Amino acid sequence: MCIRDRYRKGGAGLMTKVYFVRHAQPKHDWKDDRTRPLTDEGRKDSTIVYEFLKDKKIDAFYCSPYKRSLDTIADAAAFFGKEIITDERLREREKGPDGNNHGMFQKRWVDRDYHEEGGESLAMVQKRNMEALNEILSENIDKEIVIGTHGTALSTILNFYDSHFICEDFLRIIDWMPYIIELDFEDNELVGKQEHCHVEKEFKVNQRADKK
Repeated sequence: MCIRDRYRKGGAGLMTKVYFVRHAQPKHDWKDDRTRPLTDEGRKDSTIVYEFLKDKKIDAFYCSPYKRSLDTIADAAAFFGKEIITDERLREREKGPDGNNHGMFQKRWVDRDYHEEGGESLAMVQKRNMEALNEILSENIDKEIVIGTHGTALSTILNFYDSHFICEDFLRIIDWMPYIIELDFEDNELVGKQEHCHVEKEFKVNQRADKK
């Protein structure tokens, strides 16, 4: 019996379900991170998000303001007749030159305050994402909501609730686009977690730093 079911049956408190949806495959060669669109395959893969959510009772949709995240959950939001509420704090990590390579991934996860010039540290990303999430939870008690997110942003949230979530766990999901994971809360306390579905796609990273 999972933690979520035990709380439901015991009636210990009001439960909030959050379905985090990491975006589908984007066009990696698109220079502007904020407006980067989905690939044709990514748009097709987004149908699994719609198919998964359409039988749920979704009360609200929140999202990073980045186009790839918005487009991944757009069909599901339209199905429920809901406006997607964007929050700048839910955006992906700001990165500097050569910020996406395995060497830099490892450095940032070893030292959560480390960041390349012009980029954000994981601690910075976690702080703003958790501020947004806590506000969303307080406004949606006993509801089911969707949050459109990104790989690093989501990983910092998972790490907040489980300090054993480290670089290897981030790399496990790096190719999953889209990816849906459910977190269940009683008030602001995490009481259940379940991975639901994903599509495996190649996440292209710059390998130059690893070759130095």
